[in-house]
Amino acid sequence: MTTLEFSYSINEHSKSLKPFALRLTKDADDANDLLQETMLKAYTNRDKFSDGTNLRAWLYTIMKNTFFTRYQRMMRRATFVDTTDNLHYINSGDISIENRAQSKFAMDDINFCINHLNADYRTPFMMYFKGFKYQEIAEDLNLPIGTVKNRIHLARKILKDNLKVYKTN
Repeated sequence: MTTLEFSYSINEHSKSLKPFALRLTKDADDANDLLQETMLKAYTNRDKFSDGTNLRAWLYTIMKNTFFTRYQRMMRRATFVDTTDNLHYINSGDISIENRAQSKFAMDDINFCINHLNADYRTPFMMYFKGFKYQEIAEDLNLPIGTVKNRIHLARKILKDNLKVYKTN
């Protein structure tokens, strides 16, 4: 079969492929895209078509395989792998909404506990939290470095005890 005859034949069969594409995609624009991609694949792979076989069945097979490949690619993009012990595949959606109320309550509780620390503990703890080194805190507060370390340790211990509700196992 010549290239011209092949082009004419697949063009004639495209009319019968359109309803099949519509049944697969359930959307007119997607069906047109699928039909166009099928025709392109058929034309570029015309050397793989052997004379005497059913061209219409060959085109339907190309369309079906193209649809499945596109669907699988779409599902892979929307799926991430959970690496926990359960190893689930979970579809992630763009419509998920994060509720930050719980983290706001936690931050409010943390700030409340820090603000109610004794100033002797709160000041070195907050300086350490902001990134100061023990030596810098000791020099700034005119305290021995051991006292600074001890006060920061005690502040952390008090906060840990007061915030037990947020402990995770």
